[in-house]
Amino acid sequence: MNRRHAVKAVAAGLLAARLRRGAAAAGQFVSPIGGKVEPMARGAFEPTWESLQQYRTPEWYRDAKFGIWAHWGPQCQPEYGDWYARSMYIEGNADYKFHLEHYGHPSKFGFKDVIHQWKAERWDPEKLVGLYKRAGARYFCALANHHDNFDNFDSKHQPWNSVRIGPKKDLIGGWARAARNQGLKFGVSVHASHAWMWYEVAQGADKSGPFAGVPYDGKLTKADGKGQWWDGLDPQDLYAQNHTPGKLTNTARLWDWPTDVGASVPDVAYCERFYNRTADLINKYHPDLVYYDDDALPLYPISDAGLHLAAHLYNSNMKLHGGRLEAVLNGKGLKDLQRKAMVWDIERGQSNAIEPEPWQTDTCIGNWHYDRRVFERHGYKTAATVVHTLADVVSKNGNLQLSVPVKGDGTLDSDELAIVEGIGHWMAINGEGIYATRPWKVFGEGPASESAPLRAQGFNEGKGKPVTAEDFRFTTRKNILYMIQLGVPAREFRVTSLGKAAGLLDRPIEAITLVGSDEKLQWSLAEDALTLAAPRSAPSPEALVYKVTLKS
Repeated sequence: MNRRHAVKAVAAGLLAARLRRGAAAAGQFVSPIGGKVEPMARGAFEPTWESLQQYRTPEWYRDAKFGIWAHWGPQCQPEYGDWYARSMYIEGNADYKFHLEHYGHPSKFGFKDVIHQWKAERWDPEKLVGLYKRAGARYFCALANHHDNFDNFDSKHQPWNSVRIGPKKDLIGGWARAARNQGLKFGVSVHASHAWMWYEVAQGADKSGPFAGVPYDGKLTKADGKGQWWDGLDPQDLYAQNHTPGKLTNTARLWDWPTDVGASVPDVAYCERFYNRTADLINKYHPDLVYYDDDALPLYPISDAGLHLAAHLYNSNMKLHGGRLEAVLNGKGLKDLQRKAMVWDIERGQSNAIEPEPWQTDTCIGNWHYDRRVFERHGYKTAATVVHTLADVVSKNGNLQLSVPVKGDGTLDSDELAIVEGIGHWMAINGEGIYATRPWKVFGEGPASESAPLRAQGFNEGKGKPVTAEDFRFTTRKNILYMIQLGVPAREFRVTSLGKAAGLLDRPIEAITLVGSDEKLQWSLAEDALTLAAPRSAPSPEALVYKVTLKS
């Protein structure tokens, strides 16, 4: 070991020691994962941030640009939107009122019973993934578990899973087969690390009314199930509430385990179980992509379980691919050095610049879990909005992972089908301006070029100015510059980034064509701008793609 590496090793050791001392002082711990059942694959990557920074984003992901996500689990059964399994235990909440009306009081009919009713009886993964492929997706991601702590796969370490309860089907197995049959890369999303805190409301009780003081079902145990449909199962394997609730009231802080404001901290057994469940998922289905709904990595910094899982994913993936790393790992709220170790994900938002490392936007056309009210008011994002988001994200070195909510029975509604088909129509014509492209020297121009500031994990979408035909995004491949116009112009228009004075074009323009059209375009190049006459017809009304060929 040379002196530079020795200094690095000492520094890493000191940092780890400081982390452990700080965790101990806060009443936390850093789990050694000493009793794990699922072995961690060994190889080039160790479970440290320093080692994980060897990571390089695979080319397949950089070329794919667009994925579709089925954020589908038992919380879609009520068809009443996000975080149902938590909010149904909050007296006075809209979900609580809906639950009383449709299921009964949560002391008698809890979320475990909602799971029991979920059958996914019309789910056809081959049909759905075929639709997503026609929409232009190059990868597909499925929800492995949510904060509700239910595993949508044949889980060795979580008895509350979709093979044993509810649908009685291996949902992740079905999605994986369908994706690979369609030639798509396959991903899983993992959200269950926060169940410990997220479900604490299930320990509560009404403060008023006829059920005042009657405990909800969050503290039930295996012994309470005798003679019930769940006889033999322990509700604590689902609710994870064998602990005193913390005092955290701000749900926005759930993601960083803030002991300074009263968050309770999981014990070692909980962290090791999460490791085992997730390692089992990786070992069974060999996903090309793993998305964690966590700041940085699951349970970080109170446990190193997430670091072990990252190293395990990378090492096991390399063994599958003859020494090449082809896996993608997504996490949120990443610091600069962490963005070298995995792919930064921005939830419902976009970066404001071309990022030096590949990144991802994840968003949804509606609410994350299926919400019939959105369909009834025709409130989904339009195909045009999705296309505009995709163009913006790709121009900044990113990918778009788009959730299309799935109903409890496993189908899409008519509005969703129309939107997905609309996206597919645009991609079929204009995909060459998206796939396998890279950012240009600037990402674009126009009145809507500046995104609103990011908040927490993202959440800046729709906060800036609305896009118009005066807004452009740029992508490039070899000697081609693609100019994506986020609308259809009614008159002549100018692009100042391509004017001679901007100094961005380092080669003369050989030709400009409109993708999907044989129309001969009228254009001229001057000091201040490239000027084009409006096309007589638009191949796709959502956005136009101009192919600017530069001399080789």
